Amino acid sequence: MTSPYIPPTQHLETAHDRLIVALDYPSAEAALDLVDRLEKRVQWYKVGLELFLATGPSIVEVLRNRGFHVFVDLKLHDIPNTVAGAVHSLTACGASMLTVHASGGRPMLTAAVDAAAHEHHGPVVLGVTLLTSVDSQQLWEVGVSETPDAEVLRLTKLAHSAGVGGMVCSPKECAHLRSYLGPYRPLVVPGIRPIGAAADDQSRIATPSVALRDGATFLVVGRPITRAADPGAATDSILHEMEHALAI
Repeated sequence: MTSPYIPPTQHLETAHDRLIVALDYPSAEAALDLVDRLEKRVQWYKVGLELFLATGPSIVEVLRNRGFHVFVDLKLHDIPNTVAGAVHSLTACGASMLTVHASGGRPMLTAAVDAAAHEHHGPVVLGVTLLTSVDSQQLWEVGVSETPDAEVLRLTKLAHSAGVGGMVCSPKECAHLRSYLGPYRPLVVPGIRPIGAAADDQSRIATPSVALRDGATFLVVGRPITRAADPGAATDSILHEMEHALAI
């Protein structure tokens, strides 16, 4: 069994340590082609639902065996026993971080945290509040009258009280959650778009500089890299912007 490991947050000194590239592809071949093209520019890759269902846990194992850290973003949401079992399975294949929906409730969140704690070098469990594609209108349509900011904070408080190790949030909630959680719990922030990049289907986005300024620990970047004509150059540009922001 591969032993997953996540560096302590205080050791994440460079942009190279903080950028997570999202491998949102339908096959292992396409995903690993990008990994090869990026030539060790980053240490972290995200494996989401599409790629995980296409390949199974083997893609996580391959990335781990190549020396990368893997953020497995499946947004687990089920009964507590099932989620605990999923955490054990993801630990076995090498996940360093994984996600659960905070809306799954306290018993489910606690089960996930406890399952990770019982593993040797278990993964960090991250709570997901609202997807970055969700806006006020969509919340209203599913019966939530709160603003996105208020709903994110409510779910963050629930996850935090259940012992979840960190949170996934949009750039727009990052500063507020950093203030609430303090300096040490990781905030993983998708919805990152460099200046001039298309928003695509994301509603709550920001540039890398703004997200880091507001307290992001990790930045998750997908299409601005994966759909770029030159993914390596696109990654270098984002890393340069991140390094500049971290130096201020």
